[in-house]
Formats: sequence, structure tokens, C-alpha cells
Amino acid sequence: MSAAEAAPGEAPPAAASPSAKPDTASFIAFILMAFGMFMAILDIQIVAASLGEIQAGLSASADEIAWVQTAYLIAEVVMIPLSGFLSRALGIRMLFVLSCAGFTLASLTCALMTSIEGMIAARAFQGFVGGAMIPTVYAAAFLMFGRERQMKVTVAISFIVTLAPTIGPALGGWLTGFMSWHWLFLINLVPGIFITLGVFLLVRLPDKPDHSLLKRIDIPGLIALSLVCGGLVFVLEDGARRQWFEDEAIRNMSAAVVMAAFLLWWRIRHAAEPIISVKPFANLNFAGGAWMGAVLGIGLYGLVYIYPLFLGRVGQLSPEQIGTTVFVTGLFMALGAPLAGFLSSRIDVRLLASIGFLLLAASTALTIGITHEWRFHELFLPQALRGVGLMFCIVSVSVMAFATLPQAEIKDSTGLFTLMRNMGGAAGIAIINTILQVRTNFHQARLAESANPGRAEIAERLENMANMAMARGLADPDNFAVRALAQTIRREALVMAIADAFLILSVIFVVSSLIPLFLRKPGTFADPRPESH
Repeated sequence: MSAAEAAPGEAPPAAASPSAKPDTASFIAFILMAFGMFMAILDIQIVAASLGEIQAGLSASADEIAWVQTAYLIAEVVMIPLSGFLSRALGIRMLFVLSCAGFTLASLTCALMTSIEGMIAARAFQGFVGGAMIPTVYAAAFLMFGRERQMKVTVAISFIVTLAPTIGPALGGWLTGFMSWHWLFLINLVPGIFITLGVFLLVRLPDKPDHSLLKRIDIPGLIALSLVCGGLVFVLEDGARRQWFEDEAIRNMSAAVVMAAFLLWWRIRHAAEPIISVKPFANLNFAGGAWMGAVLGIGLYGLVYIYPLFLGRVGQLSPEQIGTTVFVTGLFMALGAPLAGFLSSRIDVRLLASIGFLLLAASTALTIGITHEWRFHELFLPQALRGVGLMFCIVSVSVMAFATLPQAEIKDSTGLFTLMRNMGGAAGIAIINTILQVRTNFHQARLAESANPGRAEIAERLENMANMAMARGLADPDNFAVRALAQTIRREALVMAIADAFLILSVIFVVSSLIPLFLRKPGTFADPRPESH
């Protein structure tokens, strides 16, 4: 039977040989899976620039609307490490098909929601089922193309992984501005149906599912895994807003995470069929690559968070304007992708990783002098460097993490690697929010001390603003002047805190550029690797 005649899910003879050239159906199937992964990652950040419009449409409070993003993240990080177990039980193809179908249904549900409670539940479901698409694409690529073609495939996957969250706010802002926030979710329907059917019909992998695993699933381990991943994201996402351990909910959840972590570790060591495998972490290169992946998550999700925050709160730009500004990073990622692929096959990928992190450090260092007047032109170079740096990092880090692993550990390692990147992103946002909270209060207090009406320049400024208010016919011009000065102080304090955040991120990226020096040269994906026993 030829490859074209093989039944869906059945491995044709060519697929079993890592040196065989994949057929056209395999290429199309991979493109479909990659686009499905793109949708799942895109939806993490697609609502970022449109939360205000969703809040108004659902009559939600500021605290409630934040959960539209948080619920997705929490549910997704629970599924990502679980995907390794499910791919062994259901097979990569069927897991992806079920994940994509569920994601498409959840997207429709999100668009139809009329209450914030329903939206949060639908987003959690969307994140959970969609989370399986991301690591399964990595695993499928190894089986479809063999190790000797992994460099080109890794560049393609890396481009998708980094581009999707970068253009998410831009695409979301444009959709909301030109249509409505409902289209943030409706846009997934047609592609989702097409990808689900295409993958079901076209994907052929030498991957035999073991359905008996579902009967032996470790329920205590699953509960512990859910608490550790979901609880940790909750603490990181809401910690700064709730004053960290001053809040009872944060204290209780932190305690639950610690206890669940001990339970999970015990189940990993003693369960007949552990819910996750941590064997890949015994490989030094994978452990180092996963850690760099977490730092990369800070650069990916943290900076996607802070740029729209500055442009929206300080610059008062619309979602469409924010989208246009942050799209620069996506553009330079597209330009940097072929360069990253070219260099990764010609120089030591450890050097390429160090260069990538140094480019990220340069990107954030250039914004340390940020002022409230900065817009598209001032942010162009930092975002361009960030785009190229992200591509250099993700390609080289992926090679270092996976190229030295035996084939048998690929399914579990892809989920762990993706989890580390997403947890790094959550940690990055938590770090940024904490810096902004602490340093904004600090700078505001110092600026308020300097804004003493007894100083001649402050008195003159208040008088000018009062005269302007009087010329406009406003009531109580003196009070208007005081409020305007206070608003200016708050704005400048926030800008100074953002500059502090960029400084700390620069230090993190510089330190991370040293990590590759302690790892061994991974060679290429095509090098033979021993199978684990």
C-alpha cells in the first residue's frame, strides 16, 4: 500500500524511515497542525488590547475582566504537561484533532457569551483544550520529518511560537476597532473546522496509541498537577494586584501549590504510570534549554504585556494604534527567521543563543530612557532588535533542548519545554507588575515631595493651568490645576517605573546570555541519539 493509500493515522512505510522524504500530504498536514498551534498561542494575547471593549460589552468590573486572560492561561498550563501522557494514550494525531475541535467549539462559545462569568468559563475551556495543540506539533515534527530535517522545521515552528503572541494584540486591536470584540473569537471558526478535518484525513504518523493508559491514569497525580500549574499561574498573575502574601487568597493558594508539588513528586516516583515524566530534565542540555525557554517567555510575553500597557495608559492610544506600533516586532521576526535558520546551521548554536539574549538586552536597555512622549518612532529600534533577538533565541534554544534527547523522550519533553516557556511568561508579567506597583509608589512619593506649591516653578505651573481652565470657562480653575498636576505626577511616576522594569529585564537577559557557555555543543538533530530503555 502506498503512502497516499494509507489510512488516516496509519504510518506509511516512508514515515518510518527518518531519511525518507515526506510526501506532499505530510507537508500539508504539518502546515495545518502548525496553523492550529498558531491559533492556540495567538489567543493567549489576542484579547490584550481589547479588554476594555470586552469589559464594556459584558458589564464586568476591572478585577473580573482580568480573568478573561488569566483563565485561559491557567487552563492552558494544566493541559500542556498533561499532553505528553495523552499523546501516548490517544496518539498525537487524535489528540490534536480533539484539541482543535474543542478549541473551535470553545471559540464560538466565547463569542456568544453575554455574561462575564460565562466568558471566564468559556475561556478556561478554550485554553484547556487548545493547550494540547502546542506541544503535539513539536512531537509530530520529529516523527514526520526525522532528525536530519529538524533544523528547518524548528525554524518554522519557532517563528510561529514567537510571532503569534507578538501580533496577538495587534490583530485583536484591529478586529475590535473595525468590527467588534466578538470577532476575536469568531475568526477561529472557519480555520478551526478546516484544520480539524484536514489533520484527521491527512496526518500519518508511526505513532501507536496505548488506550489502556486511560484506564491506568493517575488521578491523584492529575489533581496535584492541576493544582501546581494552575495555582502557580494564579499566584503569579494576581499576586501583584492583591499585594502578594498580604492577601489571604494568595497565601492559601501558595500553600496549596507547595503541598500539591510534594504530592506530585511522590506520585511521579511511585505511581505505576506517572501523569508526567521528568526524565528529560536529567539531560543537562534540555534542563538548560528549558530554563532559557522560561527566560525567553519573559521576553516574549512580558514585553508583549508592557508595550501595550505603556501605549494605552500613558500614550492614550486606541487599540488599532497600539496594534500598529507593536507590529514592528512581528515584522522583524519575519525578517530574522531566515537569518536565524542560516546562522543556526553554520555557527555554534550556543553562540547564536548568547547573541539572541544580548539583542533582547539591547532592546530593553534602549528603552531605559523612555518618556511619556515616546510613540512609534522612538520604539521602532527597540522592537526591531527584540524581533530579531527572539528568533535567534527560540531557534537556538530549541536545538539545544531537543537535539541531544533520545526519541523516546520527545513526547514528554515537548510538553515540559512549552510549560517552562509559558510559566516564564507568567513569571515575567508578575515581575513587571510588581516592579510597576512598588516603583510607581516610590517615584510618585518623591515627585509629590518635589511638587511643593511653595516652589516658584510649581506655583507658576499651577497658575498657568488655572488661567487655562478659566479661559475655557471651567468651574473652580484652582482645583482643576491641582488635579491636573496630580495626574501629571502619576503619569510620570508610571513612566519612571516602566523604565525601571526595562532595566531589570536587561540584567536578566544579559545573565541568561551566559547560560549556553555551560552547556555542551549539541551538534545537529541528525546526529544519532541513543534510545532510552
